[in-house]
Amino acid sequence: MDDKEALRVGAAVRRRRRSLGLTLAAVAARSGLSVPFLSQIENERARPSTRSLDRVADALETTPAQLRAAADSARTVDVVRAPDAPVPGVRRVARGGHQLNAKEFTGEQDTGREYTHRNDEVMYIADGAAEVEAEGRAYRLERGDTLYLTGGVRHRWRATEPGTRILVVAVAEEVDVTFDRR
Repeated sequence: MDDKEALRVGAAVRRRRRSLGLTLAAVAARSGLSVPFLSQIENERARPSTRSLDRVADALETTPAQLRAAADSARTVDVVRAPDAPVPGVRRVARGGHQLNAKEFTGEQDTGREYTHRNDEVMYIADGAAEVEAEGRAYRLERGDTLYLTGGVRHRWRATEPGTRILVVAVAEEVDVTFDRR
């Protein structure tokens, strides 16, 4: 199995597990693998060895070949074309239920709302400027600046110049991200 195929098998493992109504803990008990390792496989942060993939497949009542085939069908290339003229508001720059959410905010955005997301997020200022308040501190961002927020950080933001364009990319809320520092 090449590296690209090994990494993409995670989505197939997650779909199969969910279709069986199993938790990560149940698959861990069936396979003898740890919950954090299984989570890393599903989130494509770890590559299972042939033996580990055999154990996961057995736990999911399938075969490694079927998981690889499902992984191949999950590969996606999708182009989202830019509008002819930017319209103030919010535009999705990635479609579908992927592991990343990406949106472009154009114009003078200020909802006044405070946000807390489950997973990590990056804000990139493509044009203009914005003010971000995160965990009680204020940050002024200008064209080309990037702000990284870990999951759970309370924040609010607003564009401060007309024509501001902000790209926000975040790990999807339905993705369970864990990081094993070992």
